[in-house]
Amino acid sequence: MLYFTKIRIFLIGLFTLIFVYLALLNFSETGNEWPNKKINLGLDLQGGSYLLLEIDNQPVIIQRLQNYLSSLRKYFKNNNIHFKNLRIKDDQTIIFNIKKNQIKKTKLLFEDQNSDINPYYSKFKSHQFDLTLLNDEFQLNLSKYGLIEITNSSLDQALEIVRRRVDEVGTNEPNILRRGNDRILVELPGLDDPMRVKNLLGKTANLTFRFITESSEETFGSEKLVFEDGTEEAIVSKRIILSGDNLVDAQPNMDTQNNETVVSFTLDRVGAKRFGKATTTGIGRRLAIVLDGKIISAPVIQDAIIGGAGQISGGFTFQSATDLALLLRSGALPAPLNIIEERTVGPDLGQDSINAGVLALIIGFVLVVLFMFFKYKVFGAIANVALILNLFLLVGILTLFEATLTLPGIAGIILTVGMAVDANVLIFERIKEEISSEKNQVVAFDSGYEKSKTAILDANITTLIAATILFFMGSGPIKGFSVTLGIGIFTTLFSVYFIARLLTSMYVIKNKHKENLIT
Repeated sequence: MLYFTKIRIFLIGLFTLIFVYLALLNFSETGNEWPNKKINLGLDLQGGSYLLLEIDNQPVIIQRLQNYLSSLRKYFKNNNIHFKNLRIKDDQTIIFNIKKNQIKKTKLLFEDQNSDINPYYSKFKSHQFDLTLLNDEFQLNLSKYGLIEITNSSLDQALEIVRRRVDEVGTNEPNILRRGNDRILVELPGLDDPMRVKNLLGKTANLTFRFITESSEETFGSEKLVFEDGTEEAIVSKRIILSGDNLVDAQPNMDTQNNETVVSFTLDRVGAKRFGKATTTGIGRRLAIVLDGKIISAPVIQDAIIGGAGQISGGFTFQSATDLALLLRSGALPAPLNIIEERTVGPDLGQDSINAGVLALIIGFVLVVLFMFFKYKVFGAIANVALILNLFLLVGILTLFEATLTLPGIAGIILTVGMAVDANVLIFERIKEEISSEKNQVVAFDSGYEKSKTAILDANITTLIAATILFFMGSGPIKGFSVTLGIGIFTTLFSVYFIARLLTSMYVIKNKHKENLIT
């Protein structure tokens, strides 16, 4: 009915005032108001960096094959299978030879669906490894789904570590998403120092502690590594005493004795035990601290370090020490990440986008307001008031969820303005039709609202379905457009059937004896 109870009027007013207040928080400069919420501006509006990273899974695959090689050796010994020439060929194929009287048994072990050494993926109807048999030579290659399992695992791990590193930098509202099977999208709005983040994301941060040998040449158990500054080389043992996995925490500090910046670290229980044992037996030897294949420091062990804590020195500035500590805290990437696409949006360009979007919104809004007032007079003014409150409701809801507003999002708001007016036009035209056959103007207005409801709901529901599909199937800017459009549909229906209808009912009931209320 066109009549509204007092409690209904109170609830409509309260709901509207709450979201108008939330919308106005975005125009406050102090930031001390409660709740302390605002809409965040996206990359295209406030500037920042866009990075598309691609993970190089080849080192992960090689490492997985090497680990599998050790598992195979142990498995064959436990099952009394005589093998020889167990090796990796071309970094992709595991090869070994089996005695002829054990070939059938070995083949069954690899092809059995309950195999311990060659897991079977019921979901994909495939084993982890594809087996090829040539006489007595077995060849194992990762199957399609074996590769997918490895790449998905490494991508998920890399995604989490990238998120940790970006969060540590303190970037507001970063957007970090996986793209396909081997790519990560990173959007960093308002970033002041993109080069620093690029350096952080580009480092694997694989940390190891190893002894420097006395040998002058490489042997089977050692390798030649260069220092990070490129001034020196050293022969380092391949035996790893500690890895970054044993670190609990790392922080930049100032060493007051030597007046230099260092990175202090804390080890877990296992790491502390290993480090204590290594430094106890290795007094007088140099301990190389290796990061991503380069020596960053190689101090001489003076005393045993048994407390589970130590420090890394290497001529760091405070910024470089902070970044190294950040890398160590966030953990090592499973594989290197390469930046394959990079875009930087300056704050000036972002401000130009805001100005253009706001100008388009103002022009569209003013034209709509003038048309409605010219066409429907008082009821056009009521529709315009509802339209203004509709925008406040939309912005208030975005503020409540601290949504990120992009340029396509502004386009969604502009489209909402048109849709809100469209609903009022349908209602007013329907009311005109009802007045021509109904003498009671209150009944005519009420019938106009009721009989136009189906058409308005159909139009908005189909638009909502389209917005939902865009949200789930689209990405980035498309999602921003679909979110504002979807929320705009609900605020439009509320403003039309509650706010505009309430104002209309108050005017009509007060002036129900006048002729030609709407023309």
